[in-house]
Amino acid sequence: MSKMKYFILALVLVLAISFVGSGCSKQQGQKVRLIEVTHSIFYAPQYVAIYEGYFEEEGIEIELTTGEGADKVMTAVLADQADIGFMGPEAAIYVYNEGRDDYAQVFAQLTQTDGSFLVGRQEEPDFKWENLRGKTIIGGRKGGVPLMTLEYVLKKHGLTPGVDVEVLTNVQFALMAGAFTGGTGDYVTLFEPVASTLENEGSGHVVASVGVAAGNVPYTVYAAKKSFVEKNKDLIQRFTNAIYKGQQFVKEKSPEEIAKAIQPAFPDSDLDLLTQVVKRYKDQDSWAADPILNEEDFNHLQDIMEMAGELDKRAPYDELINNEFAEKATK
Repeated sequence: MSKMKYFILALVLVLAISFVGSGCSKQQGQKVRLIEVTHSIFYAPQYVAIYEGYFEEEGIEIELTTGEGADKVMTAVLADQADIGFMGPEAAIYVYNEGRDDYAQVFAQLTQTDGSFLVGRQEEPDFKWENLRGKTIIGGRKGGVPLMTLEYVLKKHGLTPGVDVEVLTNVQFALMAGAFTGGTGDYVTLFEPVASTLENEGSGHVVASVGVAAGNVPYTVYAAKKSFVEKNKDLIQRFTNAIYKGQQFVKEKSPEEIAKAIQPAFPDSDLDLLTQVVKRYKDQDSWAADPILNEEDFNHLQDIMEMAGELDKRAPYDELINNEFAEKATK
């Protein structure tokens, strides 16, 4: 064989290897089936992590679905229909207290306040919670953190649900805005961007923040079956690293920059609306600065659950909350 033929053969082999290698690098992303409780600007750090490429940097490909309720998210996780669930930690507490061996373990926190806003039919610049006496509120699903947090705030202001104010719990989460604009209730609690959309349309007015009124609560967290966490420690660490990068981004950037970063997650929302909502959440410090879930806030959540009559016994912080990955991410 001539030298020229050797050269051509070698060149073909090099090109083939390069092609295969480049193909492999594109396939390196480990797929993670992530199911979120709802799709909301409230979860901006998560969408930043996706669209700014932080998950990709950690070798992860996110397959994102929406469950529309913490109960549905937890069901998907326990049934192995999702790898990681993003929901309120109350779902993990319920499962742990049922005595399940392979319970869902919380490994990262994203938000540290309630993300809902109280929307009324008129503007109330001097709103006081006492204004709700004798009124009806569409409050959310019984047993869910949004409803329990609302009831906690009402009781803190001397209003007993079912006595001083009627709180409707029979409207599905995704249908609450539609029920309100259809004429049900005097007020409704809504997440963003729905609350601001109603406000901009003139269909309602944001009168108060439930999150500000309730104080710090580990409101939405990431959890996976304990067995999954134990078998996939490297993956959970890389996932948590990406989330922490997203949290740092929203901490350091302006509302306008954050809105631009998450716009691909909300293609039907214009940039002005996204910026308006992001500013609202940023101003009230809704996003945790890091994924570590501290014991004081966890106990506050269980206080709220007990006050709502939804907690028979407290779940142990050291078993249900695994901060190993969050602590490493921050270092």
